[in-house]
Amino acid sequence: MTTQEVKRKLTAILSADVKGYSRLMGEDEEWTVHTLNTYKDMMRGFIQQHRGRIVDAPGDNVLAEFASVVDAVQCSVEIQQVLRAKNAMLPENRRMEFRIGINLGDVIEEGEQIYGDGVNIAARLEGLAEAGGICISESAYQQIENKLPLRYQYLGEHQVKNIAKPVRAYRAQIEPEAAEKVIGEKKISPRYWQRPVLALVGILILITAAVVVWQFSLRPSLEKADPKKMALPLPDKPSIAVLPFVNMSEDPKQEYFSDGITENIITGLSKIPRLFVIARNSTFVYKRKGVKVQQVAEDLGVRYVLEGSVQRSGNRVRVTAQLIDALTGNHLWAEHYDRDLKDIFAVQDEITMKILQSIRVKLTEGEQELKRKPPRNLEAFLKVLQAAEYIQRFNIEGNIMGKQLAEEAIALDPEFASAYYALAGTHMMDVWLRSSKSPKESLDKAIELTQKAISLDPKDSHFYAFLGYLCVMKRDYDKAIAEGEKAVALDPGGADVHAWLGQSLNFADKPKEAIPVFEKAIRLNPNGPTWYFLNFGHSYRMIGQYQEAITQYKKALRVAPNNIMAHISLAATYSLSGRDEEARAEAEEVFRINPKFSVEYYAKTLPFKNQTQLDRYVEAMRKAGLK
Repeated sequence: MTTQEVKRKLTAILSADVKGYSRLMGEDEEWTVHTLNTYKDMMRGFIQQHRGRIVDAPGDNVLAEFASVVDAVQCSVEIQQVLRAKNAMLPENRRMEFRIGINLGDVIEEGEQIYGDGVNIAARLEGLAEAGGICISESAYQQIENKLPLRYQYLGEHQVKNIAKPVRAYRAQIEPEAAEKVIGEKKISPRYWQRPVLALVGILILITAAVVVWQFSLRPSLEKADPKKMALPLPDKPSIAVLPFVNMSEDPKQEYFSDGITENIITGLSKIPRLFVIARNSTFVYKRKGVKVQQVAEDLGVRYVLEGSVQRSGNRVRVTAQLIDALTGNHLWAEHYDRDLKDIFAVQDEITMKILQSIRVKLTEGEQELKRKPPRNLEAFLKVLQAAEYIQRFNIEGNIMGKQLAEEAIALDPEFASAYYALAGTHMMDVWLRSSKSPKESLDKAIELTQKAISLDPKDSHFYAFLGYLCVMKRDYDKAIAEGEKAVALDPGGADVHAWLGQSLNFADKPKEAIPVFEKAIRLNPNGPTWYFLNFGHSYRMIGQYQEAITQYKKALRVAPNNIMAHISLAATYSLSGRDEEARAEAEEVFRINPKFSVEYYAKTLPFKNQTQLDRYVEAMRKAGLK
């Protein structure tokens, strides 16, 4: 590269690596790689939030650049605070602690890479940092000394490898204390009479600092959510989002376990009528992302956020959880539970009760009985969690595995209701995937198994909601609506049960009644699955509000761009509204996804009660160019 081609710039460089990485790899490679990837994903999220860019991330290293030193240091502080909390959940010998170095320097830019002494100094500062600490250069310190509420300890000059001049270094103290800017630089000696006073003040400062560190070591300072920035209005009742609990187990395959615990807590909370609970789909979009509580609250329109982690080792489990008031930035409650694995159901109930107590929601006598009936066999419970993970893959291979695991769970515990519900789902999935030799028999079997689940646990709302859908498929509309209404009564804060009921109302030719039901489902689950928006669009199409229907179908496609049913519905709705060119374009999308699409076959799968409604829909499909 010639001199004329060299592109230089001044930038803030962040360099990070793991202290003792080789030891961790030597002791357990698989666990170390899994944990490293989890931590780096979180770091990537924070870097993006603070307007930074990952330059390179080989092995245990992370190299990033920022236009602002303030952004680089603020990002580093938040990363270290969150990692400190996560590491506190691990045995001391398994903690993965990053060291971070930050420099403001001149670099050579070549494509996406940066080179030069500016980068090298950041890497050397990283080596001077403590595990879990941040070390910054003098050039970086001069830019930030009055801009963040941090303390800095001057570490002196250091002669570092391949850098001609000594580097002046500062340690950024990340505890949330008032800034006494620099510790360690030479100061004027105090007069003799001042020394006892200063000593006493020093002792008081140390005591205060110790209390602050003890109070906040696991509780990083948080920005407040702004109600004016909320994407959705705050409900008129206490509102909460439960973030997916982080899997801290040594086995990455235990993800289904941490996800299952998260979902059970959400389900338990949603049964309380005086509480507004965001559904699983909408909180799981933040999984493996370094997301701020403030952002979650503003995205979803809630006041409270629960986050936590799960670590399973053999027959022991450690669960940590903390509840945050996003409007004030305060931690309302935090706890960790070290229990036998068989006590996990009690832990879930305890967390639910602690949340309700913290936000001052009292249970009525009837609501005290809403706890889910635990299985008698722990292995059966774990198999059902695994089965659900396979079934939700929506493919034949996953459904086969899910069916096998559900059957094994029933063999272990013939009275475990959720196992029958999971097995019912696999038989209905056979119908959806067209992998059943007899769709009628598969549907009947799904109904039989769901009814069995209800007989074993009549308080589970999901069983009734699913049975309502199955009754629609059997064209038993009155029973379908009745079962859906039972589900909503049991779980007034459950998004899915509202959406199932809305779907039944549509097919029963009651689209106007379905609209507020879908509105409730989508408010509870703003990032809900594609079928929410698809069926909501059907409601509007059936009453002739075509533009509103088109809006919902497009939302369904934003969630799942290849949702063929949304493209079919768009083609028909454009046709109904006289937008023939757009209708033909959507018809082409249908044939792109499935060149063998048949209007006749598709119409047979739609259980409309009103034949006129179905005929009109079919005619619009054909007019759009579908055959």
